Amino acid sequence: MNEKAKLAEQKAEPVYLTGEQRDFGVSRELLHQRPDSLSARLRAGDRAAAAELVDKYYEQIYLFMRRLGHDRHAGEDLTQETFFSAWHHIGQLKDDKALNGWLYRIAANVSRLHWRRHKHQEAVGVEQIDVADSGEAGPEAAGRREQLEQVRDAVARLPANLRQTIVLHYMQQLTITEAAEVAGVRQGTFKSRLNRALRALKESMT
Repeated sequence: MNEKAKLAEQKAEPVYLTGEQRDFGVSRELLHQRPDSLSARLRAGDRAAAAELVDKYYEQIYLFMRRLGHDRHAGEDLTQETFFSAWHHIGQLKDDKALNGWLYRIAANVSRLHWRRHKHQEAVGVEQIDVADSGEAGPEAAGRREQLEQVRDAVARLPANLRQTIVLHYMQQLTITEAAEVAGVRQGTFKSRLNRALRALKESMT
């Protein structure tokens, strides 16, 4: 496993089905306050900007691939393929505000193409992602760990399109608007899928 992927796995946090915001070293608000900077440099062919893009987003995209069911080796390969494709199609990027959703759309397409090429390959459960030990002890901590394992198992059993809604909105912390764009569906359709996914999770955990 390369160093970036290893670090991403070590920093993975159990934020499933919560309102917590993940910190990936740069906030989405900060990116939005810098209009045209990174995207303009990328469109100009600035390789330093390409390296900056990878540094900022590698962890997010790698964990996205893992949570979609790809194993570690495939997760690394598909993350690299995502950034290669992003660089190849950089002219399609409009501005920094669109950068997050644009990159996720590319990643989602890369993932879908992989599954089409490997139709008989079994998805790896979300539970296979290493999660850093919080250091907590006692019955309450044990109960939270058990609940987290149940959620992971339930998410892993969801159909691909429902699993994607959970991953995009709750695990990757995308807004409904962003997640719907990545999934390539209307917001109403995405909300409907999300509700179905949540009902399925609730039923499987009761």
